[in-house]
Amino acid sequence: MAVTRPDEPPPGLIASVRAVGREPEAVHAGQRWGFGAFLLVEAVFILSAVFITAVARTSGMDLGSSVSFVLIGSMVPTVLAAAVAVTITYLRGNGPFQDLRLAWDWADVKVGLKLGALGLVLTYVAAVIWSKVVGDKNATSAIGELVDGAGLPLGAAVAMFVYVCFLGPVCEEVIYRGLLWGAIERQRWSRWAAFVLTTLIFAASHLEPLRTSLLIVIALPIGIARLITRRLTASVVAHVINNFLPGLTLLLVSVGVMPA
Repeated sequence: MAVTRPDEPPPGLIASVRAVGREPEAVHAGQRWGFGAFLLVEAVFILSAVFITAVARTSGMDLGSSVSFVLIGSMVPTVLAAAVAVTITYLRGNGPFQDLRLAWDWADVKVGLKLGALGLVLTYVAAVIWSKVVGDKNATSAIGELVDGAGLPLGAAVAMFVYVCFLGPVCEEVIYRGLLWGAIERQRWSRWAAFVLTTLIFAASHLEPLRTSLLIVIALPIGIARLITRRLTASVVAHVINNFLPGLTLLLVSVGVMPA
């Protein structure tokens, strides 16, 4: 089998999967952050979500139907946590482009597009099966429940679409398949270990217990993109593609173009 450099993906999707061995990836010199950094970022995510919820309750807001609460409560903790993750790489490492493997490569984009398309198919099949097992409502996310049968102001609908399809995927990839994956690399564990752990923790971190197994299925192609290319760009693209049709559907439903 041909030997490739750590930052050079093997040719072809199937060949790339077969080429993934049990060896750990090389850690960048100067990376002085690990699991502690990830735990700090997760603490920022959880505490900011708790703080927003507490403020909303104190103000007497109806948490189940408030557009502002669902949008702010979904966006702010994730964006804030990703910003802290990026800041850590500057303060304790070489910056996000090196430490989080954010180098741009058109080959990674192609891999991300292929696996993102595969993810759409898996997501649809898994959602259909899941809805039959647990019921339609239990398979719906918090944002999905908000727009179910109700209209949103145009500005809120567009903000929701941008977050679900673009901003959210980028931030989540920075946190899980960037920072967490890098922390696992620093322990010299295998890439398969990084793939499995980041997939499970990503699913559990959404704090939606009923949907955790569905989220694991959704996360598999995204994690594979990171696994075989060894860079974050492919998983970001796969995540964006995976979220695009669901996000577009939510947008069209929320503004009344499509029936709920």
